[in-house]
Amino acid sequence: MTTALILQMIVASFSAFIIYSLIGFIPGTDETSVLMPITLALIMAKVEPLVVLTFFVASFVTLGLMNIMPALIANLPGGVLSTPMLDSALIVKKHGRTSHVIKKAALGSAIGVTVSLISCLFIAKLIAPFASDISQHANLIFIGGAIFLSLLSSAKLLSLISIVPLALVFQGLRALYWQTGAVPADKNITTSFFLGITVAPLILSLLSLLNGNEKKKLMVAEVKPMKIPMPTKEQQQAKKEAFKNRLTKNEWISATVASFLSNFLFVLSPVGLIVLFGEMMGKKETDELKRAELKITTMTALAQSTYISGIMISIVAIGLPMAPSAIGPGAAFFEAPPVFSIGNTITDMYPKNWLMLAFIIGSVIALTLVYFLATKFAEPLTYFVLKKIPHEAMLALFIALVFLLAYIDAGLINVFGVLLMSLICGTLNRLGVGYGIQFMSLYAAPFIVTLLSK
Repeated sequence: MTTALILQMIVASFSAFIIYSLIGFIPGTDETSVLMPITLALIMAKVEPLVVLTFFVASFVTLGLMNIMPALIANLPGGVLSTPMLDSALIVKKHGRTSHVIKKAALGSAIGVTVSLISCLFIAKLIAPFASDISQHANLIFIGGAIFLSLLSSAKLLSLISIVPLALVFQGLRALYWQTGAVPADKNITTSFFLGITVAPLILSLLSLLNGNEKKKLMVAEVKPMKIPMPTKEQQQAKKEAFKNRLTKNEWISATVASFLSNFLFVLSPVGLIVLFGEMMGKKETDELKRAELKITTMTALAQSTYISGIMISIVAIGLPMAPSAIGPGAAFFEAPPVFSIGNTITDMYPKNWLMLAFIIGSVIALTLVYFLATKFAEPLTYFVLKKIPHEAMLALFIALVFLLAYIDAGLINVFGVLLMSLICGTLNRLGVGYGIQFMSLYAAPFIVTLLSK
């Protein structure tokens, strides 16, 4: 590996930190819809894939912590992964502990990254000899994941029933594209479908406004004031004095154990794992405030560990997208030529130690910078973003990017196909069928349809 390439990887990490620090503070910026477009654009621009991988790692580490800031400070979900923390954030805010918990979240994020980098190297080495067997049984793993997440959801029966109909919708659209010649028979549309699922609730909400009755339900008589607590000098000094005691023993253990265990379940939905382990660890505390702080610390660690394990094990050990973070945001790394001119995937292009170095450089640089930013400037930056950057404009931009990628994938017919899919998935989401179940149904769709047609 040349010095020039390492320098490019470092510059890419800094660039990702700058871009996603600002994006992360904007509420409603779904992780997949903001990570994939820029990553895909860099790859299509023929940037060195290893540099793009470093950029991607730094991006999701930065976004993983920055997305939590709007949730903690303004009670607005930054992204899907921060949504499970809203209830705990309200409790923390009620007790006036928001500034203190921001540092706990930053430390939790550091724990998640550190534990995942170390444990994933071990897991990757452990399962690498069985990579071919794992890839052969990937469809069964995805179906099992969908059933498992369905049983954990609040709408268990509906979630289980929806798996097959969703698979028919996904595979039916693909078959329509092949039959009409919109895409070649050897091309499998996944990227735009994944994005369609992530923005489905937002698209459903926007289209609901076209219905007069639904619009009336959303109309308000007055604007609700939003208060962003800016710490005083005395509070800032108190935070400095409390530097050595930011995490309790319970919080350290919970964040570490949850991050470690979640890495072995890398094929499951990150949101599902965050809810599962966050709630499980939260039961350790009976006090309302302590429980809320414990859950936020643990969930922040999980937001990092689930993404790192999914993409790292898929790339380094298996060479196939086996996890939601690899199939969705990281899908471009597994595309065939001409996106990559050498080999079929990024795994074929570089030795494993180079790939691991990309994860280490990207995560360490991003984590160091984002930790400093979150602990020092979280409140003023949140105030600036919410005051100066139009929320609606950013949401419109990302929806436009989703439809642009849908058009690139399969032309105009796919734009309406993704719109149809978003309406279906958004409705199911409102009824309790979570993202994880929908994603797993998407991955297993070809296998499910094949089974049903026999």
